[in-house]
Amino acid sequence: MWKEMTIRWAIILSVALAPAGSVAAQKSKPKNTPKQPVSKPAPEPPIRGSDTKEGASQATKSAKVLREIMGTPDKGIPLDLLGKAECVAVFPNVVKGGFIIGGHGGRGVASCRTPSGWSAPAYFEMKGGSIGLQAGGQSTDFVLLFMNESGMRSLLSDKFELGGEASVAAGPVGRTSSATTDAKLDAQILSYSRSKGLFGGISLKGSAISPEKSDMEGTYGKGIKAQTILTASKTRAPSEVQVFPNTLAQYSARRAN
Repeated sequence: MWKEMTIRWAIILSVALAPAGSVAAQKSKPKNTPKQPVSKPAPEPPIRGSDTKEGASQATKSAKVLREIMGTPDKGIPLDLLGKAECVAVFPNVVKGGFIIGGHGGRGVASCRTPSGWSAPAYFEMKGGSIGLQAGGQSTDFVLLFMNESGMRSLLSDKFELGGEASVAAGPVGRTSSATTDAKLDAQILSYSRSKGLFGGISLKGSAISPEKSDMEGTYGKGIKAQTILTASKTRAPSEVQVFPNTLAQYSARRAN
C-alpha cells in the first residue's frame, strides 16, 4: 500500500514540477496547414488585328521622330513638360501644300498614361486647311502634348478641333520650361513642329484630329475604339507597335506638378 501511494505521489509531483506552459503548449500547438495561394487577376488578353504592318510602320516612324527631337536637348521638348503630359501624339510627315488655298493632312500615333505606364498606341489622322498668301509645299513632323485631363478627353472623343474644343499653344523648347509664360502652360495642348521644306501662312489652329480607322482596324481588329486602346496597357498591343510607348517611357518619367 505504501509503495502504491509513493508511486502515485511521485507522478503528481512530476506533473506539478513540469515547466510552465509545456503541457498547454503541446495541447494548443497548431497543426501545419498549407498556405492558400493568393489569387491574382488573370492578365487581360492581347488585342491584335489581322494586318499590323501599317500600324507598325506608323509607330516606328513616330518613335524615330520623338528620339530625334529629344536628341537635341537645347532645342527639344523640355523634359519637365513631357513628364507632366497626360498623352502624347506624334504625326510624322504631315504634308502641307497649296496656292492661296492650302491644306495639310497626315497620320500619327498617340499614347496616354495608365496606372502601368504608357498605353497601347492608338492611330489618328490630322486634317486642316487655310486661306491666305501662301505657296509651296513641305512635310512637317508634329508633336502634341496633352497637358491635362481636359485635353486628354479631347483625344478620347471621336473628333476634335485644335483651338476649338481644345486650346492649343506653341510649346517652348529647351532643357526646362521655367522661362515660359503662364499662358502657354495653361493651354490644354502644346504643339511642336519640325519642318523639312519651305512654306508659310499655315497654322495648326483649326486642324481636326480624329481616329484613323484603317490603321486601328488592321492593328487591333474591327470595332476597336481609340478610347479602348488609350486606356489599355501597352502589353496588350502587338509587340511590333510597342516601340512608340517604349520610346516615350525613355523621356517622360512622371514628374510632380
